[in-house]
Amino acid sequence: MMPDGAPQSSIVWVDYDGADLLINTTLERQKGRNMAANPKVALLVIDPQDTSRWIEVRGHVKAMTADGAEAHADRLTQRYTGKQHFYRDIYPPEQKDKETRVIVKIQPLKISLDAIFR
Repeated sequence: MMPDGAPQSSIVWVDYDGADLLINTTLERQKGRNMAANPKVALLVIDPQDTSRWIEVRGHVKAMTADGAEAHADRLTQRYTGKQHFYRDIYPPEQKDKETRVIVKIQPLKISLDAIFR
């Protein structure tokens, strides 16, 4: 949520640790600032092979940590793009000196599926 209460959305790469959803962002980006101020979040995942299939997860931010965040960004980069390093292959290496990368742990509270999800 934005400071004025309006929803804010952006495309993110998502990970799952067996209990919680994990995303990777920075404390300096609007998404990071919003989650630090208000822990309520929602994620919408659309099946790229069949866009009529989707899942929505509503939850709250349990933790935001810089520990292991760059390595986590690298793993997401490999999964989503096949490239090796977030800072080099996605963003220039000097960008990491300008931001505080964090792993955001999201506890799912409500899950909704489309009518035909299998």
